[in-house]
Amino acid sequence: MRHGVNGRKFGNGSGYRRALFSNLAGSLITHEQIKTTLPKAKDLRPLVEKLITLGKRGNLHARRQAISTLRDLKVVDKLMTSVADRFKDRSGGYTRIVKAGFRSGDNAPMAIIEFVDHEIKAETLEAKTTDKEVKEIVSPPAK
Repeated sequence: MRHGVNGRKFGNGSGYRRALFSNLAGSLITHEQIKTTLPKAKDLRPLVEKLITLGKRGNLHARRQAISTLRDLKVVDKLMTSVADRFKDRSGGYTRIVKAGFRSGDNAPMAIIEFVDHEIKAETLEAKTTDKEVKEIVSPPAK
C-alpha cells in the first residue's frame, strides 16, 4: 500500500527523476514550450513555478538555489533576467498545460507545457498545417 506517498517514480530512482526534471525545466526555460507526456508535464509544473519565483526574487541566494536545480548557468541567466522580468507583476500561474493527443508508439497521453504569455511562433504554425495545405502552398493547382 502506498498510503501517504506522493509523486510518481517514472520507472527509476530519485537520481533519474532529479536529472529528468532538471533537464525538462531547462528545456522549458530555454524554448518556452516543450512537448512531453502528460504525467511529466503535471509533475514539472510546480518545479518551474518555484524556479520562476526564485528568478523574481533575484538575489544571490535565489540564483544559487536555481543553479543547484538547473545545473546550467545560461539557463539560470535567462531565468533571472528575461523570464523573471516578464512575470514580475504576476503572482503565480506562470505555466499552462495543453493536452496534445496520444503518442503513436505506445499511446501515451502527450501534453504541451508552455509559459502563459508564450506567443505562437512559425514552427508551431507549420506543425499545425496538414500535408494537403503544404502541397497547395508549394505547387498551385494545375489549370
